Amino acid sequence: MKRLFPAPWLSLVLWGLWLLLNLSLSAGNLLLGAALAVLAPLLMAPLRPLPVRLHRPGVIIGLVLRVGADVVVSNLQVGWAVWNAGRRPPNSAFVKVPLDLRDANGLAALSMICTVIPGTVWSELALDRSILLVHVFDLADEAQFIEHFKTTYERPLMEIFE
Repeated sequence: MKRLFPAPWLSLVLWGLWLLLNLSLSAGNLLLGAALAVLAPLLMAPLRPLPVRLHRPGVIIGLVLRVGADVVVSNLQVGWAVWNAGRRPPNSAFVKVPLDLRDANGLAALSMICTVIPGTVWSELALDRSILLVHVFDLADEAQFIEHFKTTYERPLMEIFE
């Protein structure tokens, strides 16, 4: 059964959505929606990520709170830097952060964290996943930024995913 329906809830939702968008319960729409609901998950199954095993779920709460606080603080810092750009232009730079995290799910979470925090942009990941290139809007000290990034985001993600 799992071979035919790798994601049964997704199939059901796709079928229902097809019928809802067409506003018809005709035989053709029922069959076409069912075909879509069966074939789409089958064709997309190789793209689905591997199942995630969380090793320390309690660390997630602390990480979420820390990221939330950093988002607020970073918003204020970026806003202040933009406001004062005429007097003191921001020191934008690309920073190469050496990574110890190798888990694909952890790296995906790290990319989302990096993207959601104003002033930082995930730019490139080395093919061997050893170095991350991050663009920082206003960089004061590169070594301090790297240490903060690794301590605050990478290490908790390693505890969660590895």
